[in-house]
Amino acid sequence: MTLDVDEIERLYAYPATERPWVRTNFVSTLDGAATGTDGRSGTLGGDTDTRVFALLRSLSDVIVVGAGTARDEAYADYEVDTDLRGRLGLSPIPAMALISRRLDIPQHLLVADNLVVTTADADPARLATLRESVEVIAVGDGEIDWPDVLTIFADRGWTRVLCEGGPSLHGELVAHDLVDELCLTIAPILAAGGAPRISHGAHTVDQQMRLAHAIEADGGLLTRWVRDRDR
Repeated sequence: MTLDVDEIERLYAYPATERPWVRTNFVSTLDGAATGTDGRSGTLGGDTDTRVFALLRSLSDVIVVGAGTARDEAYADYEVDTDLRGRLGLSPIPAMALISRRLDIPQHLLVADNLVVTTADADPARLATLRESVEVIAVGDGEIDWPDVLTIFADRGWTRVLCEGGPSLHGELVAHDLVDELCLTIAPILAAGGAPRISHGAHTVDQQMRLAHAIEADGGLLTRWVRDRDR
């Protein structure tokens, strides 16, 4: 199936909520590998997945991504649909929140429009250095206090949250039951090997999701799952 921009916008429209709605976006193989043979996830998706990926960014207020994923996936400047954002009343570009406890942020991403999220007990010297170039949100001891982070986002009007990984960050959000929606592209590939899953963490949970859509594209499936909080 070929999806045009209008159809993608309709399928992936954020719900109207006063609180932040956390959407996560991933691609995996049929047997659950979150990365391809090159160790990156970006090579698993086809053309339609790439288009959906770009539009999901255009629909968001803030993109949340682990610093390691930003490094591994070679994050750089990105383009968004400014006409769409203007029509929706959004800022010209979404903010990018880089997540790191060690504060090991790729230098080229330390720009004014980005921010860093870390723990309150992160290295003070490194915190001071980072704050010379970007805003830093430091909440939680030992681990990031995600409910506090989302409250800060809400205070800024950032209700459209898009998390792009990686698996450890996704696992944290899942463990705290903060994922409202998962957009998962299933690539028509069997990978085997030891690649990571789309989420992992220290604790196992059982959170029911409801299928919102499943669309065949490029031989794989574009799926969207919504947290079923009534069960």
